[in-house]
Amino acid sequence: MRLETDRMVLRDFSIKDLDDFLEIFGDAETMKHLEPPYDEEKARRFLTGFCIRRKPKCAFAAVLKETGKVIGYVLFKSIDDDGEIHEMAWVFNKAYWRSGYAYEICRRLISHGFEEMKLHKICAETEDAVKAVPFMKKLGMQPEGVQRKHTKSIDGEWLDLHWYGILAEDYFGK
Repeated sequence: MRLETDRMVLRDFSIKDLDDFLEIFGDAETMKHLEPPYDEEKARRFLTGFCIRRKPKCAFAAVLKETGKVIGYVLFKSIDDDGEIHEMAWVFNKAYWRSGYAYEICRRLISHGFEEMKLHKICAETEDAVKAVPFMKKLGMQPEGVQRKHTKSIDGEWLDLHWYGILAEDYFGK
């Protein structure tokens, strides 16, 4: 997959992305709602195994056009047998938070999903009700449910898991 916006490219990962990848996945604040930060070996294993070798591809690099720097990881994978429902997720380098990059590339991916792939639905989940839930709403996603105290934080605290989704009919305004 290769998608472009004015400022970004969404493309397949390569091993050359390891340093930028580690900047993202090795940061404790960035990983707060995911898992403990990765060391270099874990980052290399995940990058090569899941992001590069996995078929079909479902993990993509969000890259700044101007510099070629990978500033984000975007997951986009089918979660149903027919391939009409996709889950998306995103993790961005905290140095680029609040710059509109994640929104820009996620909106482009949503448009690709509905306009080119003809998907029925795109969904996302999070335990982060403070930052991620408002972001999902901004993307046009609607709440689909909360699984109460369904997941543990990396500190061992039970947290709610929020599910959001957007249907093709929502996207096209039907």
